[in-house]
Amino acid sequence: MRRRLKKAERQGKVLQTIRENSVETQEDLAILLQKAGFDVTQATISRDIKELGITKTPTGNGRYRYVLPKEKAFEDSKERVRRLFQDSVISIDSSENLIVIRTLMGNAHAVAAVIDDMGIPRIVGTIAGDDTILVVVKPKSAVISVMEKLNRLRLRSDG
Repeated sequence: MRRRLKKAERQGKVLQTIRENSVETQEDLAILLQKAGFDVTQATISRDIKELGITKTPTGNGRYRYVLPKEKAFEDSKERVRRLFQDSVISIDSSENLIVIRTLMGNAHAVAAVIDDMGIPRIVGTIAGDDTILVVVKPKSAVISVMEKLNRLRLRSDG
């Protein structure tokens, strides 16, 4: 039981260290953990990284750093959503409290799933076919703001 507690403590410190520092290599992580009083090897660090689902992400300057699974998802999600909307959504229109989104054939389910995951409070739900999504909005007065939010995802940032 003592060993498990040490492992849990160490892995907690790994998560905290990556959350609070820009860690680029396993060696950097080992040094930071050793400074915090943990006797670790590269093999232990490697196992912890795998078990905790820690990945690397580009920093924008040709280098990479470790990120926690949720951080990676958050960093990537905005870009993936924007790209999906830009590549798949053909039109967005509304009637009363409904928004109708037309997509390329076969893409409606993916776009609807992303809309559901966005957690927009005024969206009651979505129904998707092959190329059409019905978005139910409540109250009716929120349709314009929801449409604006969805339309912003379609705008290309490159010009």
